[in-house]
Amino acid sequence: MKITRCKLSKKTQRKLLEFFIAEVTARTAADLLGIQPNSAALFYRKIRQVIMYYLDQDAIEVFEGQIELDESYFGGVRKGKRGRGAAGKVAVFGMLKRGGKVYVKIVPDTKTATLMPIITRKIAPDSIVYTDSYRSYNALDVSDFSYHRINHSEKFVEDKNHINGVENFWNQAKRVLRKYNGIDRNAFILFIKECEFIPIFRIKLNFSPLPLG
Repeated sequence: MKITRCKLSKKTQRKLLEFFIAEVTARTAADLLGIQPNSAALFYRKIRQVIMYYLDQDAIEVFEGQIELDESYFGGVRKGKRGRGAAGKVAVFGMLKRGGKVYVKIVPDTKTATLMPIITRKIAPDSIVYTDSYRSYNALDVSDFSYHRINHSEKFVEDKNHINGVENFWNQAKRVLRKYNGIDRNAFILFIKECEFIPIFRIKLNFSPLPLG
């Protein structure tokens, strides 16, 4: 898949790609390049669609080694309950292979029955798995993994037992998405997958940029 049917010049496309990687908003990029905001926004959407396409191709990749698991919630600021179970939030499950990639998936809930099929499909047996003490991970006690949990009410790190990597990913993703001042729920998948791909994208950009039309 590549970006096609784009009337912008190749030079402008490449500049927009550079701005996208630098986390410059489409509106600001349009101002800097002297093009219509809608043109920049459409090009950004096409970039995200290409990212989504390539991530879908890699979805069958199995993680092995040391894997951190966690879930997070995204959405506008609301009064009332926050965090797990907060109304109106989008639940996202994530796993981070230490020294490697991140994988995220939007889920309807964070119950054991929802998370375990994702975990067993995505992580190789005998891998070392780290989580916090959320009850949905209790099933990992009798799984094929070497399982370690950290109780955040007592400590956040115990030697290699922590989930600092995936928690840092959530913090970075929320920082990136905050600048949009709200994202349409139907388009959210493109934005969260962008956050999954950006660390890889920055490395690959020096060698093999996304194909342009």
